[in-house]
Amino acid sequence: MTRFSELMSGQTLLPIIQAQSPRQGVQIARAMADAGLTLVEVVLRTNASLAALTAIKQEVPQLKVGAGTVIDARILNQALAAGADFIVTPATSEELLAELASCGVPVLPGVSNTGDILLAYEHGYTELKLFPASLSGGTAFLRAMSSVFQSIRFCPTGGVNEQNMQDYLALSNVFAVGGTWVASAEWVEQGNWQAITTACHQAINRSEPEITHSVA
Repeated sequence: MTRFSELMSGQTLLPIIQAQSPRQGVQIARAMADAGLTLVEVVLRTNASLAALTAIKQEVPQLKVGAGTVIDARILNQALAAGADFIVTPATSEELLAELASCGVPVLPGVSNTGDILLAYEHGYTELKLFPASLSGGTAFLRAMSSVFQSIRFCPTGGVNEQNMQDYLALSNVFAVGGTWVASAEWVEQGNWQAITTACHQAINRSEPEITHSVA
């Protein structure tokens, strides 16, 4: 199975799309692709999310498109049927991890504490999403985890933004950051697709300079 980080091919931003219609989803995705991104996550939080995921895959074929907010087998199966290239969950449980084991695509399980991390690790996962990062200890928590769970790497989301993304990426156990700031609801409502492209460009540029990794 391809590791999630391998699917990202060096991209350190996991941009999140929340669409109210398939058309809106496609427009957001195109704006992100115009910035050079190759992978996006569609969160399944609206009635149009699944249709938006499928539409993006059809109309912006250069993008890998995954499904987020997967919390049970029903949603997982719907996401896979819609064509999801990967699965992201906000949390973990024994039941959900058992379902994910046979889904056939890369998975990024969500964790928020040491118990979650250990549970996911016991199921074979070494790449995890910390969510909500800002409420789960943020960079201080991740620094502490680096010595306890030495083989595990994280993609923090939730409270990550242009001001603090570099603080997260500077940690040796962080391989990417995720967030919605690159596609704010205001820009989407206004149809300001260029603002999304610009924000994605800026995020990519912030993550590109060589970083001195530190967990101390």
